[in-house]
Amino acid sequence: MIKKYLTREGLEKLKKELDYLKNVRRKEVALKLKDAISQGDLRENAGYDTAKDEQGFLEARIRELKGIIGQAEIIEKKESDKVQICSVVSLSSANGEDKFQIVGPEEADIMANKISFQSPLENHVNVLA
Repeated sequence: MIKKYLTREGLEKLKKELDYLKNVRRKEVALKLKDAISQGDLRENAGYDTAKDEQGFLEARIRELKGIIGQAEIIEKKESDKVQICSVVSLSSANGEDKFQIVGPEEADIMANKISFQSPLENHVNVLA
């Protein structure tokens, strides 16, 4: 089994997303589908096609999240001078220095300063914690 390395925070975020998709979004999409079906001829019903596509994407994301959560291994922060998952690093660029947390690809979010351990980095990395 392939492990998905996540922080505890990242795993909780994925569990919340899964819960929302299963318990809120599924109902919303089902209502859209029901409404589109009630409008008649499905062959030329753009609302039905859109709702079916949305349902397909939703169910694919639910399967993906279940798989990630089922394969998750929590990585705890360890003191080290090597970059690893949970490390906070500083990256130097022409614009200055920015701090990022190294995470698994499933929880990478550049807007939250979280980058994947699979991201290509130059030799401008300093381990902070």
